Amino acid sequence: VQLVESGGGLVQAGGSLRLSCAASVHTVNNLKMGWFRQAPGKEREFVAALRWSAGYTYYGDSVKGRFTISKDNGKKTLYLQMNSLKPEDTAVYYCAASFTLIQSSIPSYRAWTYWGQGTQVTVSS
Repeated sequence: VQLVESGGGLVQAGGSLRLSCAASVHTVNNLKMGWFRQAPGKEREFVAALRWSAGYTYYGDSVKGRFTISKDNGKKTLYLQMNSLKPEDTAVYYCAASFTLIQSSIPSYRAWTYWGQGTQVTVSS
């Protein structure tokens, strides 16, 4: 499984960005995909996830109401629409995937199997 993120950049507070993660997978059965972020000196933090076939979505508390996770089935691409960005959203954002993850483990970065290389998001005040 290969995950390739894109879409990061520099934006002012209050602005928006959309991240993309193109996944090379042979099946979407039992596939879960998600986004995590990591700021310097901090632990990797859960942002959002979805169960690919069922479409159920999950969000971290700090982004609820501002970020939206979505997917394109044909392109096998995951998206993260980020609105009302704050300086504290500044981090490297990582795409993750798993076929074996159980629901209760979704927020735990250690439970995910596959990772992208990360894309930097910087929000200026």
